[in-house]
Amino acid sequence: MAGEQLPAERYWEIDLARGIAVVTMIVFHSAFDLNFFEVLPLNVSSGFLRMLAYLTASTFIFIVGVSFTISYARAERRLARHDLALKYIRRGLGIFSLGLVITAITWFFLPSVYIVFGILHFIGIAILLAPLFVRFGTTNVILGTACIIAGYVTNTVPGPWPLLWLGIHPASFMSLDYVPLLPWFGLVLIGMSCGYLFYPGGERGFSFRATEPVVARPFSTLGRHSLLIYFLHQPLIILVIAVLTPGVMPGIW
Repeated sequence: MAGEQLPAERYWEIDLARGIAVVTMIVFHSAFDLNFFEVLPLNVSSGFLRMLAYLTASTFIFIVGVSFTISYARAERRLARHDLALKYIRRGLGIFSLGLVITAITWFFLPSVYIVFGILHFIGIAILLAPLFVRFGTTNVILGTACIIAGYVTNTVPGPWPLLWLGIHPASFMSLDYVPLLPWFGLVLIGMSCGYLFYPGGERGFSFRATEPVVARPFSTLGRHSLLIYFLHQPLIILVIAVLTPGVMPGIW
């Protein structure tokens, strides 16, 4: 039909990777909640579970970079410069606002460890910044590596609360989720570089199975709804724990 915009093609391999990260996120947060509410003594601060948490966050953030490059290349073909800028300003601020909702909820229920600059805050700011770097293409690998190295330095330097977003924080700072720009924006930049290399112009630039395997469908479905699942999974996990272990968590109701 003339003038009708066809829905953008989704690449199942990206949804699959995101969906697997959703599963590992649920596994880690289930273990974290069981330990936090003293149902089971699980070590979530080191070892396998801590590595699982880092792998999960890294996967999500890397895919942010890949997906942004694909989205930007497609939007650039059909939007004027002003509208293109507004698209990502709205998207970034929208996701950042969802992060503020998480901040408010955790501050109300868990004020001692509430989320100040978690993954949604980070993704919102990353989307606002990404258009400034998209023109660098594969050079973003170098810039991303520099961000990661800088992050390891800044995270060892104590500083005032207003610099939390950058990776500098007071020594006493504690939060359930903390994803500062340094080093994590470096992983977005590396993802953007891979998106530019492997999905030039927003199209798959390599030979790959076009039809999604049946075994991948449950994971890719989760990947397509990752934001909704992120919002719902923690209350559901806590509800299940409360139902299965009555009397263990009376303070949260």
